[in-house]
Amino acid sequence: MTTEQTDPTGVGLRSARGPILLSVMLSIGLVAIDATILATAVPAVVEDLGGFTQFPWLFSIYLLAQAISVPIFGKLADLRGRKPVMLLGVGLFVLGSVLCGFAWSMPALIAFRLIQGLGAGAIQPIGMTIIGDIYSVAERARVQGYIASVWGISSFVGPALGGVFADYVSWRWIFFVNIPLGLAAAWVLVRRFQENVDRGTRHQIDYWGTILLAVGGSLLLLGLLEGGVIWAWDSVASVTILAVSVLLLTAFVLVERRAPEPVLPLWVLGHRVLNSANSSALLVGVLMVGLSTYVPLYAQGVLGTSALVAGFALAAMTLGWPIAASLAGRLYLRLGFRTTMLFGAVIVVIGSILLLTVSADSSVLSLALACFVIGLGLGFSASPGVVAAQSSVDWTSRGVVTGANMFARSVGSAVGVAVFGAVANAVVAARLGSNHGDLEHLSGDVLAAAIHDVYLGAAAAAVLLVAAVVFMPNRVAEQPRGPA
Repeated sequence: MTTEQTDPTGVGLRSARGPILLSVMLSIGLVAIDATILATAVPAVVEDLGGFTQFPWLFSIYLLAQAISVPIFGKLADLRGRKPVMLLGVGLFVLGSVLCGFAWSMPALIAFRLIQGLGAGAIQPIGMTIIGDIYSVAERARVQGYIASVWGISSFVGPALGGVFADYVSWRWIFFVNIPLGLAAAWVLVRRFQENVDRGTRHQIDYWGTILLAVGGSLLLLGLLEGGVIWAWDSVASVTILAVSVLLLTAFVLVERRAPEPVLPLWVLGHRVLNSANSSALLVGVLMVGLSTYVPLYAQGVLGTSALVAGFALAAMTLGWPIAASLAGRLYLRLGFRTTMLFGAVIVVIGSILLLTVSADSSVLSLALACFVIGLGLGFSASPGVVAAQSSVDWTSRGVVTGANMFARSVGSAVGVAVFGAVANAVVAARLGSNHGDLEHLSGDVLAAAIHDVYLGAAAAAVLLVAAVVFMPNRVAEQPRGPA
């Protein structure tokens, strides 16, 4: 299998590889905008379709489908090529968007969000894998700025579009807007990205490994996401779901040891670079969910701001991340991966300390500043980790490695939801007893105490992030970007 690289020197959108980069940016833009556009339109969706108690599943089912499908699509891309898997992902996302736009009930919308999530599970890892294939480490230092700009722009465009569509057009257009973007991305990819796939090689698909990973991983994430929310942690449902997930994932490990072409090779777990990169990604996921869940709640419930102002406080993090990610490339080329990631992790610790100094008497600007600093640190830590992981393996394993890194971040988010939720609820229960109601309806002082302990947990995760990146080599020998 070979990938044509027609321009070994150009990096920008006007170079020979520019259309491929543009296609990846458009595809990732679908996922990036979707991450923020729906939240502002939820009231309009609920008013039209009903199902207020069910609407959290609009997010949970999407994240679940995305997380579980990421490593599977990563392996498929190593076996069948990047292009068909990327097109499949864009097609699923557009199909899911069309169906969501025509949804007639909340259960139908939730089901169609699952299809969107499956598409996102292919788009993000395969898009980054394509970048790893066609650009060298030095070139990716510049390309990171383009990819980071997609997330930065989307963090502001998404909420704005969601609000405009919900208030002045129809909430259904938050899904229909994906159609032209998806079609444009697919068209450019079909026309400009060329792969010569060796169809003569027969691959043994790891069906049992795929099934065990999908079901076991889904149950694990479901148990972590909904434990303490839908059912108590010590309930029969929670214990059963988590126990079955452990059994299935244990069986998955046993199957992978014997599979000729495992969906997730176990050597990934023993690779120094990948261990550091994936551990860092997991902790980044923990930190991200801690901020995205509790910063807006603190801003509104403790500082007394509006939902809009609370959203902008959180947006400070999403602004800091792409700024740092675009600068990180120059740093790791000059100073090395470990130094750059360690620099970012220390900044995250500093931001976490700033977060702990925010009190009920502070301004929302103090909260936003802490989020911005943490976003900077995450940008310096996360992006070089992905590049180092991709560079440490050759073409035949790059899809799996990229997928494993993103899966680790998803697992981290689920763990963060479970741990931080348990911490907050424990503080509230200690103060008010077991019948305390939802966090949103608590008094400001109780809410402040609960979220302060969550911020302590986030600071601990930041310290662990420092420890994780210490094990990253400073230099990684770049493996061949194309197949042998």
